[in-house]
Amino acid sequence: MKKAAVILAVFALIAGCGGKKDVKTVSYESRIYHEAFSVVEALRVAYLKKDFSAIAERATKQGYSDIINSIRHFDSAELTFTPNWVSIEQPKVFLNTSWKGTWTVGTETFRERGTAVFILEGNPLRLSRVTRGNPFKYPER
Repeated sequence: MKKAAVILAVFALIAGCGGKKDVKTVSYESRIYHEAFSVVEALRVAYLKKDFSAIAERATKQGYSDIINSIRHFDSAELTFTPNWVSIEQPKVFLNTSWKGTWTVGTETFRERGTAVFILEGNPLRLSRVTRGNPFKYPER
């Protein structure tokens, strides 16, 4: 009797799990958001590693210039980005991000935080400009 109950329960479980599942397509806005944040995240990693060629790959000439001209010397740094919102105004994507960073120069440590708007454009998306609180310009003395 127990064996029949277990077999019936397994059969009911299998029957309940079967059938077609709806496949949800990813929306255009969601795809753009994820692409924009992955570009900005790659720029963050490249900045921390001081990998200027990786920055150049993910930025337009103006975007590369914005970052390179604002970089200050640091021995080590930690930088985190928290995305707040994305606005898509063709052909540009505006990614508003809160950031927090700690930079070390010699024995001095600098802590800063702010909000930056990363403006991206093109296909694939590339950074064209950084406005508001550019996190790449620190540490300021």
